[in-house]
Amino acid sequence: MKLYEYLAKEILGKSGIPTPPGRVAMNPDEVAAVAAEIGAPVAIKAQILAGGRGKAGGIRFADHPEQARAVAKEMFGADLKGFKIDRLLVEKKLKIENELYVGVAVDGAAKLPLLIASAQGGMSIEEVPEKAIVKRPIDITWGLYPYTAREVVRRLGLTGTPAKKVAEVLVKLYRVFRAYDAELVEINPLIIAAGEGPGKEEVIAADARLNVDDYALFRHKELPVIDEGTALEKKVKAIGLAYVELDGDIAVMANGAGMAMATLDILSRYGGRPANFLDAGGGASVEPTAQAIDVLVATKPKAILINIFGGITRCDDVAKAILWVKQNRGIPVPLVVRLVGTNEAEGVRLLQEAGLNAYRSLDEAAAKVVAAAGGAK
Repeated sequence: MKLYEYLAKEILGKSGIPTPPGRVAMNPDEVAAVAAEIGAPVAIKAQILAGGRGKAGGIRFADHPEQARAVAKEMFGADLKGFKIDRLLVEKKLKIENELYVGVAVDGAAKLPLLIASAQGGMSIEEVPEKAIVKRPIDITWGLYPYTAREVVRRLGLTGTPAKKVAEVLVKLYRVFRAYDAELVEINPLIIAAGEGPGKEEVIAADARLNVDDYALFRHKELPVIDEGTALEKKVKAIGLAYVELDGDIAVMANGAGMAMATLDILSRYGGRPANFLDAGGGASVEPTAQAIDVLVATKPKAILINIFGGITRCDDVAKAILWVKQNRGIPVPLVVRLVGTNEAEGVRLLQEAGLNAYRSLDEAAAKVVAAAGGAK
């Protein structure tokens, strides 16, 4: 379960990690009141369960309370990355000298917590060159010792007061990771701000993320239960299917989580940009499959790829679902279908009679749909 930034910061603050002055607001008047209370200028940050808010316009600034109110009026109710903004975090705007990335995540392969740090903060860690990232596995029996944290900080090139304070943050961050059964806890950016003089630098968590293991939530009754899906994700979940929105333009449906992930990978290899992850599952009947295809059409992609490897799922049922949507709703964008497996011949026949092709090779299908969407990006 993902926590909103303001909730993650409350936990970090209670653990001794400095955070900016501020609090969450639920309407424009509260935003103005918080701005007046903490003093402008302020940062006004949309509280959604998605990254990349800054680039998408989800973080704005104001120089006085009335400007903060005006900005809040524009932000409340707006759609941001598929989420409706219903709360804003108002914080003191910080003067930044340096930005770091620090985090602790579960390393599934090593079955250990992994400390991750970089002197190139302020961007997604996936975008940082590998040579600029320091990684240190943590023995869960012994935890993160201060000397290990100091070693990591030394490798980041920090010295003096900032080095000491960042090392302290790393130790506290790991304690949060363990105390809350986290899958991930990160601060990006962890900023170094100028203090009142040499040796007075401050280290502050300017942003925070905390994902708690769903299976450990029974141990954390103090945490609110947060449904992190977008409106569309919740709609598809109600059908009984797994769906995640992405930022591409080719809608994708596959049967099985592994098949869906493989489809996204192959699309990317051919230069395509998937618009979603949709696992239709095994054995889905005509009606829910048709509902899933209907959802894909409604997202208005440039093209649609349906990839079915029929085991329990019958290819003829998938074909019938496609034809039902085509006849009753319409499919106004190019549709590429890959059908292999149970009742494959019947499924292919039904599609061909309706003027649709079905491919056996996923590579061929991926190449076709990328071309139909306008070519490699």
